[in-house]
Amino acid sequence: IADEVICGFGRTGNMFGSQTYNITPDMMTVAKQLSAAYLPISGLMVSEQVFDALSEQSGKLGLFGHGYTYSGHPVPAAVALETLKIYEERDIVARVRELHPKLKAGLSELGNHPLVGHHRCVGLIGGLEIVEDKASKQSFEASKKVAAFVAKRAQEHGLIVRPLPGDIVGCCPPLIISEAEIDQFMDRLGKALDDAAQHFGVN
Repeated sequence: IADEVICGFGRTGNMFGSQTYNITPDMMTVAKQLSAAYLPISGLMVSEQVFDALSEQSGKLGLFGHGYTYSGHPVPAAVALETLKIYEERDIVARVRELHPKLKAGLSELGNHPLVGHHRCVGLIGGLEIVEDKASKQSFEASKKVAAFVAKRAQEHGLIVRPLPGDIVGCCPPLIISEAEIDQFMDRLGKALDDAAQHFGVN
């Protein structure tokens, strides 16, 4: 089962993250990027093998059916169809591939910061691992919530990033971000890291 809720629909430089990592899942979950997060919608895609098993057993045991009150709601479905059309018209996947080197280079440069023990980037999704000691990669005590502090300071500088478990700062910019905006992204994130280094006494 591949969770494509975040890494699906172009985020990693292919339509699905499974393609980026050469995985052929039996099932894929999809959600917010199906509608560009404008309306709530989610779905489950299944392979032909899984579908055939469900179909065959439904013939023997009765229809395999389940649903919720708002399943198949026409408004989110219409928004999802339009979103997919826009992804194709704007060639969002190609745009992500084009911008990936810029985001990767920016995160790589921030990787030199005293607080950053490791950086990574695939397509337009990346992360910075925050550490107390760069040489040994020693982590901060979890109770200090350093990544959360960085995220809060970033927001005060006009940037939204996400603190993740393990003191990771997750970076997931809009797929329509420009090169100039990536520069702003890195500048503001750099300021947040500087603020955190000063606050936690890391030179």
